[in-house]
Amino acid sequence: MTSATWFGGILLAIAAGLAPRLAAQVQTDVPLAVAGAKPVAVEHIKIHGTALQGNLEGDAVDRDVFVFLPPSYAQDKSRRYPVVYALHGYSIGAEQWTHEIHVPQTIEGAFAQGAKEMIVVLPDSKTLHNGSMYSSSVTTGDFELFIARDLVAYIDAHYHTIPERQSRGLFGHSMGGYGATRIGMKHSDVFGSLYIMSPCCLSPRPAGSLNPEIAKSLEALKTPSDSEGLPFFARATLASAAAWSPNPKNPPLYLDLPTKDGTPQPEVFAKWTANAPLAFLDQYIGSLRRYRAISIDVGDQDGLRVDTAKLHEVLDQYGIANKFEVYSGTHTSKVADRFQNHVMPFFSQNLCFQANCQ
Repeated sequence: MTSATWFGGILLAIAAGLAPRLAAQVQTDVPLAVAGAKPVAVEHIKIHGTALQGNLEGDAVDRDVFVFLPPSYAQDKSRRYPVVYALHGYSIGAEQWTHEIHVPQTIEGAFAQGAKEMIVVLPDSKTLHNGSMYSSSVTTGDFELFIARDLVAYIDAHYHTIPERQSRGLFGHSMGGYGATRIGMKHSDVFGSLYIMSPCCLSPRPAGSLNPEIAKSLEALKTPSDSEGLPFFARATLASAAAWSPNPKNPPLYLDLPTKDGTPQPEVFAKWTANAPLAFLDQYIGSLRRYRAISIDVGDQDGLRVDTAKLHEVLDQYGIANKFEVYSGTHTSKVADRFQNHVMPFFSQNLCFQANCQ
């Protein structure tokens, strides 16, 4: 099995769209600016992550967050708004995410085309190895709880929000789609609607599926800084290990690799399986039934389309209402367009825009 298939399609999909352009950001179709669109205000803030304290990688505990406030926000002090939390993908952070989905232009365009006004929040979850996987790990910190607890609590305390689950939406693309799936399943007490776009890392992967060359390069690492020169696939593997097989007794990386001396380690792959949503989804059916709406989409040329379809099929099997769409595009080509013309209207239709919503 190749390294591309080993990572459940994510490495192939990301490498095709991101690897050549990590510094500049991916190409995506940008919707035309909507005439007459009113400007939204942008605030770049830092939010302290109590759930990230003490992480062994030394990843930042105070995280960058971009907050986009609707046109009426400054004028109407008594009005409160729903909030959409948008999770970025692997190898980028919050600032790069703003360029990928072309905010604030796409938010302004969505409002101008009829979407109800809401607050949009883009948190940063980039780590030493370029991605937290939005998981709970002593090595990276608990990014799952950072999103579901620390971030939400801060936004509710500092902005004019409707602090109820029915008025909170969670959206993510690629690694962020994985995050929206994982966090959505586990924290239906926090969020009321989910939009999952091209999610990575859904399926368990078999022991022995790691490319031998990548395995050799990872086992040769002596210091955390050595990882900076690794190829894209190898570094993404490190990010997965830091998130899903942490080991506080194994410095300097504080993680267990899926191979040791070239030999697959089934116990490590078992830990990774335990973090694969298609392996643990059955445990959260009751939680998923609480959502007012769930939408899933993926491009027809995206290496993640097969597993994304499986997620939809499992929800269907349990009778959980969800909308699923395969659109024309690659892993990254339609992200900005989908955000403006599908994600924002979805939350406009399905979030609650008043307090005490039933």
